Amino acid sequence: MSERKVILYVSMSVDGYLATEDDDLSWLDTVEREGEDYGYAAVMENVDTYLVGRKTYDKIVDIVGYLPQAEKMECYVITRQELLPQKNIIFYNDDIEHLIDELRKESGQNIVCDGGADLVKLMMKHQLIDEFIISIIPVFLGEGKRLFKGGLLPQDIALINSTSYESGLVQLHYVKIAGD
Repeated sequence: MSERKVILYVSMSVDGYLATEDDDLSWLDTVEREGEDYGYAAVMENVDTYLVGRKTYDKIVDIVGYLPQAEKMECYVITRQELLPQKNIIFYNDDIEHLIDELRKESGQNIVCDGGADLVKLMMKHQLIDEFIISIIPVFLGEGKRLFKGGLLPQDIALINSTSYESGLVQLHYVKIAGD
């Protein structure tokens, strides 16, 4: 059995933002096309665990009313608060390295991380992400919340695929190169 991979699946503007300063995501609608999910369903076929930061979780619940992934898989909301679990949702406020280590020891499929920036930085700080699937949305936001915050160690990655879509979205798929 192969080890479970941690996959970051996110979108950002051409200039590197995942949201405007006031958390507006309406600019993502510019690439919305009937029947096009940009490979999301294919990735999720091999995933049984979902990680999301608290702010992103709150935004999803604000937009949709609930966390859709919780209907199909175990979800971890990474937060600093102590909150009671809900159906398939665990609010996790301990060491992220410990969580990923424990999840990798369990049998199962891959683990997907959906952001936001604080969670991505934390996971990259500890080099916990195995694959990066980054969709570049054809818009410049000019300012907002950066997907990749500074202060990280260098990390070598290799491009394994790039796909351009009619909408102008370009999706880059990288894998982490194993270190010494």
